[in-house]
Amino acid sequence: MLDPQRLAAFCAMSLLLSALPGPAVLFVVGRALAHGRRAALASVAGNALGGYLLVVAVAWGIGSAVEKSAVLFGLIRTAGAAYLVYLGVQALRSHRRPSPPDARAFEAARTAASRTTVRHVWQGFVVGVTNPKSIVFLTAVLPQFVDRAAGHVVVQMLLLGLAGALLQILSDSGWGMAASAARTWMGRSPRRLAALGRTGGLTMIGLGVGVAVTGRSG
Repeated sequence: MLDPQRLAAFCAMSLLLSALPGPAVLFVVGRALAHGRRAALASVAGNALGGYLLVVAVAWGIGSAVEKSAVLFGLIRTAGAAYLVYLGVQALRSHRRPSPPDARAFEAARTAASRTTVRHVWQGFVVGVTNPKSIVFLTAVLPQFVDRAAGHVVVQMLLLGLAGALLQILSDSGWGMAASAARTWMGRSPRRLAALGRTGGLTMIGLGVGVAVTGRSG
């Protein structure tokens, strides 16, 4: 059903774009610096799920309608930017008063790990599904790799989007692991760990402001 050459070209382009330090990479790195490896990988998974929902929307024609509606597109852009700023502020607040870990804190962290992971996945999903650049990119590019003569256009888009999402998970996970490794290496000092957390928070705030400003100028 899918043309192998079209699929290979789309995967190559997706991998190249995923490897570049764009908004998704900055988001994952910010999460890794602020919260560690678990949060980064959970955010990667959620971000990919949110991005794939946009693929579904584009495949069914919803993405084009959103892109053409200035009001709806502006609302999505503003919501995504505001949420990124909110996550950054939360990271700053959580690292305002660093304290050395003790046995009770470690046990409490283990008990809440599953619940926290789900929250990180959800936060990544919200960021992914409200990314205005993804809406524009998928609406403009994804149909170009579809072989309309072969039929099943919607299915082809869904499969292409799935391949892109899997490649994004691999690439973003690499960035998240690298950033979390740096966090672990530098986090032997509580003061340096707090500074890294604030850096991650400021990264997300800056990304949110950038999304808002870029959208207005575009």
